[in-house]
Amino acid sequence: MVLSYGEMVRAELAPGELHDHVGEICDAGKRAADLTRQLLMFSRRQMVAPRVLDLNEILTRMDRMLRRVVGEDIQLTSAQGPNLGRVRVDPSSIEQVLMNLVVNARDAMPKGGKLSIETANIELDQAFVSTHVDTKPGPHVLLAVTDDGLGMDQATQARIFEPFFTTKDQTKGTGLGLSTVFGIVRQAGGSIWVDSEPGRGSTFRIYLPRVDPMQDSHPSLPPPSSRRGSETVLVVDDDAVVRGAACNILRRNGYRVLEAHDQEQAKQHCQTYPGSIHLLLTDVVMPQISGPELAKQLTTIRPTMKVLCMSGYTDDSVVRHGVSEDEIAFMQKPITTQNLPAKVREVLDMS
Repeated sequence: MVLSYGEMVRAELAPGELHDHVGEICDAGKRAADLTRQLLMFSRRQMVAPRVLDLNEILTRMDRMLRRVVGEDIQLTSAQGPNLGRVRVDPSSIEQVLMNLVVNARDAMPKGGKLSIETANIELDQAFVSTHVDTKPGPHVLLAVTDDGLGMDQATQARIFEPFFTTKDQTKGTGLGLSTVFGIVRQAGGSIWVDSEPGRGSTFRIYLPRVDPMQDSHPSLPPPSSRRGSETVLVVDDDAVVRGAACNILRRNGYRVLEAHDQEQAKQHCQTYPGSIHLLLTDVVMPQISGPELAKQLTTIRPTMKVLCMSGYTDDSVVRHGVSEDEIAFMQKPITTQNLPAKVREVLDMS
């Protein structure tokens, strides 16, 4: 909630020192959330939402941010392969992969240098598979990140994907970046390999299975300008701070909001509210009833009401409480001023 309320406060402040200070708070919240995601991803306990996507589109969207990350003393080039095949992977996870690899490349070039990102269609043949463990033959999409930095010896390369292993100063690295990358790639059915020599830079090559674009049944996220709405949303969460943040974010985006702290208050809203309730936004894990079970009860009263569950718990806990990505809309906490309106709009616009 530090992140949610921080973003709301910053939006109300004029540019200046106080605005910048709140921005630092928001950045710290994002770093904490990123570290939590890395820990959950490493333990394979984060709920992910794989989608069929084009890596070139991800690269294009991240280009400006990546250039800010590497700084002016590093020349960043992007070579996007034509007619690139699609891959099935969680969008935020593949963005995390790119960011981690680019940050590692930047840190390997303390005096500046050249960094390139490449995508291409590639066919892995039996000869390649026979010399690369845990790979499968067939059509793949290549994502390669190359730097001309310090490079690594064989002993370091043998350990780089181990959790908590790092060659960086303790203040600069957690040792989770590359282990997280490895976990994301493997979870997507792909593989990752590194070529490096001391003083001659490094190349990380990721091979993701190519898939049929028609496999994707999820609509793309709406652009920021179309994430507002005027529908009525019933927000149910036993945590007053989380509930308040969600309600504030939705109201700022034009929605009418009803809020409830428990099952009985939510049911009362459904029975007495004179207008339509278009969406139920509910926490998954609550003291007396789970979000999906609450949704079943309330949709008998409001059959046309759509449902969106949210949780900060791991996927095992979420699944035990009746949530499956294929059956009910779900979003992972923390909620922010960007991801909550986007997901609410996405669910409301589903046919």
